[in-house]
Amino acid sequence: MKNNIYPCIWFDKDGKDAAQFYIDTFGDGNITTDTQMVVTFELSGQKFLALNGGPEIKPNPAVSFMAVLEDKDELESIWNKLSDGGKVLMPLDKYEWSEKYGWVQDKFGVSWQLYFGEVNDDVHGQKFIPTYMFTQEYNGKAEEALNFYVKLFKNSKLDGVMKHQEGDMKGLVMHGQCVLDDYVIAAMDGGNGHDFHFSWGNSMYIECETQEEIDHFWNAFAAGGEESQCGWVRDKFGAWWQVIPKQLVVWMTDPELAPKVSAAFYKMKKIDIETLKKATE
Repeated sequence: MKNNIYPCIWFDKDGKDAAQFYIDTFGDGNITTDTQMVVTFELSGQKFLALNGGPEIKPNPAVSFMAVLEDKDELESIWNKLSDGGKVLMPLDKYEWSEKYGWVQDKFGVSWQLYFGEVNDDVHGQKFIPTYMFTQEYNGKAEEALNFYVKLFKNSKLDGVMKHQEGDMKGLVMHGQCVLDDYVIAAMDGGNGHDFHFSWGNSMYIECETQEEIDHFWNAFAAGGEESQCGWVRDKFGAWWQVIPKQLVVWMTDPELAPKVSAAFYKMKKIDIETLKKATE
């Protein structure tokens, strides 16, 4: 599964340990890049980036990964591994939306929703779905955010929105789903009772081929949001993105080029490809 969009998870210095834990837990995975700062790995063909950023930032349940599993025994086995040393957020049980479902924060702080369902029918063949919970001042913004993202990315569509029908959350999103450049993400409104919100702990990484692409995404996210260093930008709904040239990984893993490219890269907010190219000369 080749996508230009994939999740980045912030770890202390144990990104490789976490990657190997997820490969052992879910199976069908491998580590594809292993550097001191960045570890990339795949689960069922989907790419993840583990960033060894330090102890200041931690992932939290504002972004979780819904794993769609078609075998109940496999789901229970995975649940036991993820919950060992972690924290159960919703018990593994039968719910109105699934015969078997549970939500857990693992020992690395990463949150997973395990859902018994059909991968092809429910989520277009994508086993792991980044799921955003809009809380605090962003509660009630889930549907607006999904529509914003769909307009921004090519090959995109809104894939359905279910809303609460009663109570304090009536009219707000229980579960919404969209496809962004053939990559599925989901969202929900989470109410005002949670003590967490979007952070650098979980971001989405966008690989861009051209400066035009970088400008397109950066300018859209930064409008009403917040620009930060090294291609990080927060959109007006609070979610964090990294808008990065595709060539960066190649440069940063080259022992000769990496120091020169890094020196230029760390001075930037929005990334300028030409400046990075000149640094390689």
